[in-house]
Amino acid sequence: MIIRKLNIDEVPPMDLLLLADPSRTIVEEYLQRGECFVAESKGQIIGVYVLLPTRPETIEIVNIAVKESQHGKGFGKQLVMNAIKEAKTKGYRTIEVGTGNSSIGQLALYQKCGFRITGVDMDFFVRHYPEEIFENGIQCMDMIRLYQDL
Repeated sequence: MIIRKLNIDEVPPMDLLLLADPSRTIVEEYLQRGECFVAESKGQIIGVYVLLPTRPETIEIVNIAVKESQHGKGFGKQLVMNAIKEAKTKGYRTIEVGTGNSSIGQLALYQKCGFRITGVDMDFFVRHYPEEIFENGIQCMDMIRLYQDL
């Protein structure tokens, strides 16, 4: 697998981006302000992440997804670690990520990659998404915020 920045003339892989964030409007908005990276294997895009500067010296992974047929192969961890490396290379001092309270696998992954929980944005998904989101049999309501010092 190779991970590279999406070329300016390439169309972002919306099918993958929408796996991690069901709002096309929100995804399109942060794609305009952030940098999109894709993971390729055998000529096909199998993963994606978007980095977005949020505050001085701070950048956030605002979207990260792996093609469903490729889950469980370690590609998600490779994407997270690549995002951390990119953030360090760009001179950021902190990297952040947020995920839903129902995203049990993602919460474990981020912590295994060195992130620590900093807080909870109560009712984030209720306020920003018109339809209810369910994952792992749990309603996704709150945004769990995590960070890592670089």
